[in-house]
Amino acid sequence: MTDLATRAAPPGTAALRRAAPALLGYAAVRALGLVVLALWSAARGRSAYTLLTARWDSLWYARVAGLGYGYEVRLPNGDVHSNLAFFPLLPWLERLLHAVTPLSYAGAGFAVALVSSLAAAWGIFAVADRLYGPRAGVCAVLLWAALPVGVVQSMAYSESLFTALAAWSLYAVLAGRWPAAGSLALLAGLTRPVGLAVAAAVWAAAAASFVRNGSVSGPHGARDTAHAPHRGDSPPPGGATVRQRALGMLLAPLGAAGYVLWVGRHTGRGPLGYLDVQAGWRNGFDGGYAFARFVAGRFTSLPSALAGVGLIAGVVLVGLLYGACVRQRQPLPLLVYAGAVTALALCASGYFGSKPRLLMPAFPLLLPLAVALARLRPSRSALVVGGVAAASAVYGAFWLNGSGPP
Repeated sequence: MTDLATRAAPPGTAALRRAAPALLGYAAVRALGLVVLALWSAARGRSAYTLLTARWDSLWYARVAGLGYGYEVRLPNGDVHSNLAFFPLLPWLERLLHAVTPLSYAGAGFAVALVSSLAAAWGIFAVADRLYGPRAGVCAVLLWAALPVGVVQSMAYSESLFTALAAWSLYAVLAGRWPAAGSLALLAGLTRPVGLAVAAAVWAAAAASFVRNGSVSGPHGARDTAHAPHRGDSPPPGGATVRQRALGMLLAPLGAAGYVLWVGRHTGRGPLGYLDVQAGWRNGFDGGYAFARFVAGRFTSLPSALAGVGLIAGVVLVGLLYGACVRQRQPLPLLVYAGAVTALALCASGYFGSKPRLLMPAFPLLLPLAVALARLRPSRSALVVGGVAAASAVYGAFWLNGSGPP
């Protein structure tokens, strides 16, 4: 009976069972963060739920869900903040949940974030487990949960939804499931502008496999599959046809490209109309010049100079982590994805306080740390993760109860 039940179980059951420790650990870390936030907020006479669902971008997403596009705010300095800057997948899901449940648009966004964060944790585990084993997968998930801005994963924002789609798209690439990879990349492109990083990863892996071995190569691009053993019940890569890879490449950019082109048509400004919308928010891509000026401006007095040193240290740390990813010989799609997310975050010309949040989807940067943590004794790993999770919970509560970056 036991053998028959096991063999009759759906394929996803074994994968879920394998990921269960990571998902339970993730839930525990995020629950700690929410409890600390609730206690901190109550002590200040504020609502933790309101902080999670009705501030900054969450208000814009809820307005798009309720009223559609076309709303804008004109500031005294002449800037125009248009809700066209916000990609549509999260508002669509908020509208759908609002229609079928008693949830408000804000509550629907919160629900989407909670479910998406678990899906993201599972996707991160799946990628890390496939490459480095289950212990590294658990550690990667716990580190992602305990990021200093990890509280954003529980906010009515699009970061958790985007990370879930990106992680599973990358996993599909590693598993050689090109149509699935392209479809998930398409959805990621409907979630955030940085969805183009997912499309770039799919394209890079597919193009590399075409160049290296024609129609029979695996999806890893930069390295042989011997360096990236498959684990669990995933089918080995290498059986994808030319048509499947071409379909994945075709689908991958359609979400981001489609929305950008729609904005251009909607505004009457042509294919680059979305850039004009972002310019109204004083946001764009300048190669990091504005950010460098912002950091240099911190060195005008002693207190702010400490913040400048911290910013420089953070950028150096991100660079070192990416270098470690290269030395770790991560698969090409992960390197392309993490590099693109990092470049777009650090080289954006506005919202400097939001850069840690914008870097949060770049989870491959955590894999070298996860592998190192997995090599420690379980007691030491638990001590490290516990300390980092506690610090993240306190920082998240302090951040949301303050003026916090959007």
